[in-house]
Amino acid sequence: MNRVYNFSAGPSMLPLPVLEQAQKELVCYGDTGMSVMEMSHRSKAFDDIIKQAEADIRDLMNIPDNYKVLFLQGGGNTQFAMVPLNLYKKGKADYVQTGQWAKKAAQEAKKWGDVHIVASSEDKVYSYIPKLDKSMFDPEADYFHITYNNTIYGTRYTKIPDTGNVPLVGDLSSCIMSEVIDVTKFGLIYAGAQKNIGPAGVTVVIIREDLLGNAKPECPTMLDYKIHADKDSLFNTPPCYAIYVAGLVFKWLKQMGGVAEMQKVNEEKAGILYDFLDNSSLFKGTVVPEDRSLMNVPFVTGDDDLNAKFIKEATAAGLVNLKGHRTVGGMRASIYNAMPVEGVKTLVEFMKKFETENK
Repeated sequence: MNRVYNFSAGPSMLPLPVLEQAQKELVCYGDTGMSVMEMSHRSKAFDDIIKQAEADIRDLMNIPDNYKVLFLQGGGNTQFAMVPLNLYKKGKADYVQTGQWAKKAAQEAKKWGDVHIVASSEDKVYSYIPKLDKSMFDPEADYFHITYNNTIYGTRYTKIPDTGNVPLVGDLSSCIMSEVIDVTKFGLIYAGAQKNIGPAGVTVVIIREDLLGNAKPECPTMLDYKIHADKDSLFNTPPCYAIYVAGLVFKWLKQMGGVAEMQKVNEEKAGILYDFLDNSSLFKGTVVPEDRSLMNVPFVTGDDDLNAKFIKEATAAGLVNLKGHRTVGGMRASIYNAMPVEGVKTLVEFMKKFETENK
């Protein structure tokens, strides 16, 4: 059957060459006589896979030597707990609340310390990124947390806050490697894989070495970053197959020209969709223009019945998973790295046709 254009917020579409390579190697990886799913995480073959994946993400993101790269489990939700359990010293942190995931991260951190909400955009259904002023920041905070790209609401930071000596923590789950970012501006970056890295099951953590070794005494062993760093992500059985596919995605990204080239493609895709929304008489974007995400584009018609009709007809046309999150309503097109320009153009053509037929 023909593959659809999958606009899901996650798990999301993977690059076709990656899927084809995984298919080719599914039963037998190299000369091992077995699938990656079957091999020991202590084997030479898997050691080569995980080391190459780390080398490639370091290259793609220009990660300095004084940062550890970890391949963990538990998704972003587990990171909401790991961050405070490892970074709290005085027991206080600054959080900016720009969406549901940012709110959940702050709520989790409150279990072990004092959380100061520096700013929030909840008053307008998270449709903008609050303006941040350094005078709002606590210079005594153990860390400062942001959700860089807000998957549900389609906003993103266009300027990284300067937090001085306070380590900046960034949830990059829905935008990692979609645009060039300076890793050195962050003390810690985490990202669930299932949007831009690979299949669900692996979470990438990039952590500055001086932030290791400070876990609270009650921190479970499995939630201590240093334990995983000391064992090169092999303290326990890691999600081997998900790491293998992530490694294939990293290779694909390098073949595409790296993150800077991918950013140009993503800006082109987002531009096509936002230009249409800005000029449409039926569809409207829900985010203030200056804070628009390159990855997640929510839009509405203003009529629930029309929204439902659009989603149904789009699905029949092979444009799937366009239903928006219940807190925003309407539609959302997630256009991650693996979504080709052609997919966005096809969506816009369908939207034009739908608009003409439903005036």
